[in-house]
Amino acid sequence: MQFLEKVKMIKKEEPPVTVNSPESFPLYCVNEGYLRYTQFRALQHFSSAALSVLSTQSLLFAAGLRPTPAQATVVSWILKDGMQHVGKLICSNLGARMDSEPKQWRILADVLYDFGTGLELVSPLCPHLFLELAGLGNFAKGMAVVAARATRLPIYSSFAKEGNLSDIFAKGEAISTLFNVAGIGAGIQLASTICSSMEGKLVVGSILSAVHVYCVVEQMRGVPINTLNPQRTALIVANFLKTGKVPRPPELKFQENLLFPERPIQDAGNVRVGRALHKAVKPSQVQKLKEVFAEEKFLLSQGKSWTDMVLEHDATGEDALRGWLVAAYAKSMTKIYNDPDDVILQDAYDKMNDVFSPFLSQVQAKGWYTDRFLDGTGTRFAW
Repeated sequence: MQFLEKVKMIKKEEPPVTVNSPESFPLYCVNEGYLRYTQFRALQHFSSAALSVLSTQSLLFAAGLRPTPAQATVVSWILKDGMQHVGKLICSNLGARMDSEPKQWRILADVLYDFGTGLELVSPLCPHLFLELAGLGNFAKGMAVVAARATRLPIYSSFAKEGNLSDIFAKGEAISTLFNVAGIGAGIQLASTICSSMEGKLVVGSILSAVHVYCVVEQMRGVPINTLNPQRTALIVANFLKTGKVPRPPELKFQENLLFPERPIQDAGNVRVGRALHKAVKPSQVQKLKEVFAEEKFLLSQGKSWTDMVLEHDATGEDALRGWLVAAYAKSMTKIYNDPDDVILQDAYDKMNDVFSPFLSQVQAKGWYTDRFLDGTGTRFAW
């Protein structure tokens, strides 16, 4: 009994600090989902490091070399400083899209990395294509490295709760390093036993790759990002229209489509964002829409399958929420009334104005960041 009482006191007064965890983890210094994210990240790095050892061994054999340290250094220098840097440069131009959908790009980074590693694994089967396979593999890895690093900060930021982003980042990298070392050790053991044959290497490599991708998907399911992008904005509006309530970021994270985030959500008006103004709105309709949305930083154009929303260059998350509500109301009215589009849009706009103030207060109270809207495309208009 005395022991249990001491444990209770520790939980209440002095939260235990664990190695490689942020200070006072896990009671109040990080957001929900951090433990799940960390567990799967550890397994992800373990499987990735083991797979890397097997692919490096395959590359050396495919090149007709014995796996000595000096030769490994030469091969690594030629490949990584060549095609891998080309991949990095190409992927660096997609930064805005990574800001908008860091979860999708983090998953894509690991898929690209495993694709590159897979090409390295099979290179001994085609030694005459060594340069092509190794070059393409490192090109994919170069893109993966940039995507993984670019999405790391917004993901870590989603867990920071008390200005402790650097602490979370440092501990996360420590965990990655620890399990990378363990994975390298496991890879060396596998390379000298089960994976000494090509058949064993292909089987084990496939299993490690599957575990690797599965782990990163599960990691992303636990990340509660609180910035507004097209998918999260649509989900917020859809939940509000269904229940009258706005979900918190940790509640919404399991509703996100990680593979196809750009897919329109029917309950939120089937809105698409990012098309150029001249493609989204007919020239003859621009003036009418400007009259309806005279005080707004968005324009809406209803189509048969979806509604295009074009944002002004300085539009914020609040503007996007306003536009999404109008589009959702207009879509539901279209099913009931046969009025012209401009009449329906005006009625939907009036209805949005009636509910927006309490809606926005609820959005902000739930922890959503509304000062910016991350559409990822960079296509906006200016009058």
